[in-house]
Amino acid sequence: MGESNNLVSGISTQNDSIAAAVMKERSEAESLKTAVGVVVNFLWMRLDKPIVIGVGILVLTWLVMRRSCLYLRHVLKCCQRRCFRTTFQKNSIDQKVDLMEYAVREWKGTTEAAKLMKKGYREVYKNHNIKHIRRVRGDNYCALRATLFQVLIRGLPLPTWIKEQDIVKIPEKLLYSQGCNWIQQYSFGPEKYTGINAFGKLRKCLEMLKSQWNEMNSIRDQEKREEMCKVLFSDEDKEYKLYEAVKFLMLYLVIEFYEEMKNGGNFPGFVTFLFARDTSSDPLSFMMNHLNHIGDTGGLEQIEMFLLGYSLELKIRVFRISKYKTEEFQSIYPEEYGREWQEVILLTEDDRHYNIPVIAK
Repeated sequence: MGESNNLVSGISTQNDSIAAAVMKERSEAESLKTAVGVVVNFLWMRLDKPIVIGVGILVLTWLVMRRSCLYLRHVLKCCQRRCFRTTFQKNSIDQKVDLMEYAVREWKGTTEAAKLMKKGYREVYKNHNIKHIRRVRGDNYCALRATLFQVLIRGLPLPTWIKEQDIVKIPEKLLYSQGCNWIQQYSFGPEKYTGINAFGKLRKCLEMLKSQWNEMNSIRDQEKREEMCKVLFSDEDKEYKLYEAVKFLMLYLVIEFYEEMKNGGNFPGFVTFLFARDTSSDPLSFMMNHLNHIGDTGGLEQIEMFLLGYSLELKIRVFRISKYKTEEFQSIYPEEYGREWQEVILLTEDDRHYNIPVIAK
């Protein structure tokens, strides 16, 4: 969550470098002009043909000024490019662009891999009515960002299980009713182990998710929803609270599934594979070895994509472009889903970075 401070520090350093370069160039230009002035005065006084010399002086002066102007133009272009990059970094979801133009721009080469990727994009473009794409900031919240953005911009309803209880009270419920004091070791992305304060921070994250989701769902005007999402996904503090809330809801369901397994109850099929991993044999190890890394050093693995879909009651369809012409080109998370669940679609090239496809109306 320190990305904003790092960004400001980086921009400040870049601006200082530019200013230093401009001052250096200005000093060099002034020195050159002074030297030219001395030579001009000497030649004007000593030579017999001052008119010829005068023309030469004008040409030399023009060359000096032209060099300075070209450098300043270069500096201004650099500033403009940096401002553009900063703007995109603030807006974690880019504006939509043509899907095939994006594919050609990203995969310019003639290698077999580039040809395969362009064919995969062409398949999505022609046969799945997906004509545009929104580029998503490629940090380790990427899958959560791409999924939650679609939920909110479409105004989808809250999951049934979330409607049936006050999710804001879940942290205290786990602490006092189920003895899960180990949740104090929960990590908020790069922010490690906040101790007992974790419960209060989780409560604030859940309040943010609940209020934003309810608000978006209540808005019937699509343009107004889009504008509000643009503002929301430009606010890093609010945005990351949403992702941490979703992560915690995933953890809560893992705890519930674990209890069901111990007591011989019902649970989704993917849960067996989740607990079969040596690194997530119980809820604590799942949190420490997997969930705590999301948003920091790692993103969602495929088994966590199943859990994400189940937690938000979504059918997540993913086009895996690098798997073109294989059975894995389309994957559904989870494979067992309710008939009333809404579908969201993602595009990925590497199962780490996810972009948002825009279906033509």
